[in-house]
Amino acid sequence: MTFQGLAHVRVLDLTSTLAGAYATKLLADAGAEVIAVEPPDGHPLRREREALWQYFHTSKRSVRSSVPDAELADLVAGADVVFESGSVDVEGLRAQHPQLVVVSVTPWGRTGPWTDRPATHFVVEGAAGSLLARGWPEDVPYQAGGHIGDYTMASFAAAAACPAVRHAQRTGQGAHVDCSLIETMAVAGSVFTDMLHALLGRPDLPTPPRSVETPSIERAADGWIGFNTNTGLMQQNFLLLIERYDLMDDPNWGQLRYRIEHRAEWQAMIDAWMSEHTIAEILERATELRIACAPVHDGETVLRNEQLVARGAFVENPTGHFLQPRPPWLVDGEVARPFEPAPTLGEADGALTGRIRPEPTDPARAGRLPLEGMRVLDLTSWWAGPSGTAVLAALGAEVIHVESTTHPDGMRATGYMFGKEDWWEWGHMFVCVNTSKLDVTLDLNDERGLALTKRLIQQCDLVVENFAPRVADRWGLTWEAIHELNPKAVYVRMPAFGLSGPWRDRPGFAQTMEQMSTIAWVTGPLGGPPRIVRGPSDPFAGTHSVVAMFAALAEAERTGQGSLVESTMVEASLNCAAENIIAFTAAGERVTRQGNRSPDCAPQGLYACQRAEGEPEQWLALSIATDDQWFALRKALGEPAWAGDARFDTAAGRHAHHDELDGHLGAWAASQRAGEAADRLTEAGVPAVEPWSPRILSDQPQLVARGLFEHVPHPVVGTHPVPVLPFRWSGIDHYARSHAPLFGEHNHDVLSRLCGLTDDEIAELEAAGVIGTRPV
Repeated sequence: MTFQGLAHVRVLDLTSTLAGAYATKLLADAGAEVIAVEPPDGHPLRREREALWQYFHTSKRSVRSSVPDAELADLVAGADVVFESGSVDVEGLRAQHPQLVVVSVTPWGRTGPWTDRPATHFVVEGAAGSLLARGWPEDVPYQAGGHIGDYTMASFAAAAACPAVRHAQRTGQGAHVDCSLIETMAVAGSVFTDMLHALLGRPDLPTPPRSVETPSIERAADGWIGFNTNTGLMQQNFLLLIERYDLMDDPNWGQLRYRIEHRAEWQAMIDAWMSEHTIAEILERATELRIACAPVHDGETVLRNEQLVARGAFVENPTGHFLQPRPPWLVDGEVARPFEPAPTLGEADGALTGRIRPEPTDPARAGRLPLEGMRVLDLTSWWAGPSGTAVLAALGAEVIHVESTTHPDGMRATGYMFGKEDWWEWGHMFVCVNTSKLDVTLDLNDERGLALTKRLIQQCDLVVENFAPRVADRWGLTWEAIHELNPKAVYVRMPAFGLSGPWRDRPGFAQTMEQMSTIAWVTGPLGGPPRIVRGPSDPFAGTHSVVAMFAALAEAERTGQGSLVESTMVEASLNCAAENIIAFTAAGERVTRQGNRSPDCAPQGLYACQRAEGEPEQWLALSIATDDQWFALRKALGEPAWAGDARFDTAAGRHAHHDELDGHLGAWAASQRAGEAADRLTEAGVPAVEPWSPRILSDQPQLVARGLFEHVPHPVVGTHPVPVLPFRWSGIDHYARSHAPLFGEHNHDVLSRLCGLTDDEIAELEAAGVIGTRPV
């Protein structure tokens, strides 16, 4: 039987942006009928970057916006969801089509005081707190490379569209999902620094709000290699790796803060050992020690990675002109929808009218949360898996997060809260990512805990896990076992590297995915080493898995049978870094780091501004995307003589003489107050901003107006602003219905209500250590 997934969904893409193209690509890959509405001369990407256009538009259709109005009206009338990028009268469209879902993808969002502010990716990243979160305190901060924010926003938008359409088709109640780049990068790019600062009491810290993980990307004898030592055991094993046995009894070296404070000494130790070993040697030894490790690939070397080759992760674009990543999920071991060629311009003009939306199947559910009534068993940990189930919980699903007293969620150990008696409740990332969930502690290594887990599986629509495959297999939580327990359940497995291949059981974190997928290769100081973005690869994994979940849930409703969804972290990151792979295989171009510069904007940079003695650093983020913006900048600066040089009148000239422009702009900025300069340039129509500190991001005016942060009372850590989903949803005024759960907080509720256990039976399990409310 052919998997249909979202084949019952028609998507109309009215956007002209990378984010819109990628969001609708994800839906097309999941089976939806996607129609790109293009200007008469074609989508900007079709005209300017044809290979990238081909990547984004496989399996889609094309109509031109110049077709008769009646034809476009018919297309809208038959669509389930319309994507737009700021040019549509959303309220008018929804009034005419109450069942329609409209998804907006814009820099600042469709509401708020900054809605009409000029924007580029770089400037928005500055406003979102992401830019100042990256780099060593004494150096110039640097951007996330490769349009990562656009891909992140797109993946959230696609993940939101799925439950919105599901709800609309059931109830007849459409929605406006208003997704913004600033909110997306605030969530995915600031590493929840605002919450950490709040839990620390918001001290007046003397150092800038950024750092670089160490160990991270290091230079081996023959190239760059990346590490992640998220756990204490991994850091101890890293000392074994570099043969510093003398440091293993010193607890200080296990603390990131201490390693940063003693960076010169620490880096000298690493460099001395790394310089004598090749990448292959280091990988072999790190794998034996269970350290998360990967080569730092570029668009060429990634194609030879043994795991990705074994997995068949790269396929020919239907044109045959270049390679691209396949979709990052498999359903029952197969690609849900093989790629079809991207359409020629207007190939579907006049051929797609007349579709009638299906009648709602359950209109009585209108007015309820979109996923109310869905139950999810969440066996995930850290950020990747929980970021996906967080979307489900915020939209009304009952999400039961499972931990163990001997193996609490690693996110509980984030931050610097180990001096507190109940440190496990103070993990700042856990507090942010797990609102609206229930929490039970079940020891799956105990047959009683495993038996209760299986009883919960029988009552769930979705089961989600992101263990290393060997772990779930050891417990017998295979697809065959899950399917026998609950034939209609969808089982979502989110391994780092996949269920097959030589790296199947290796540990991997978001940092590893960035190192391996080329994201790190294009991020870092100009002329400097590659660096991790630190953030987006986790929500990449979560949001891509949500799209796959809803495709499989639709199939289960159609057939009565659940599916196995395999959604890997690394392949989600590969899809969001596809530009680097396409550039190499289509044109032999090896994309690399540009610091704060951009192939799309010039000049672009972060310029130090005037500050008083003892005052914190002052920066101005400035980005020029068009000739009109350049001439507006000249006027705002008072037409200085240097700016009138004809060499700077074109984008090509500005790119060619970027160093010279940086010198002039740097000299000007040094005499300016950052906020005043940003306001003056913005008023003139120039994309500029004084970058926001991630430590006080909850005060950012656009984010405040948008309601990204919700003040959520927590019984242990108190009430603090918690970032929620990075999109506004019409009719939902808040997402966090409850605080991130305490450890084992809902043991009694869940085990009595869903498993039928008595008080005495629950007490017996607690006495035996099968459940509990404190980590062992």
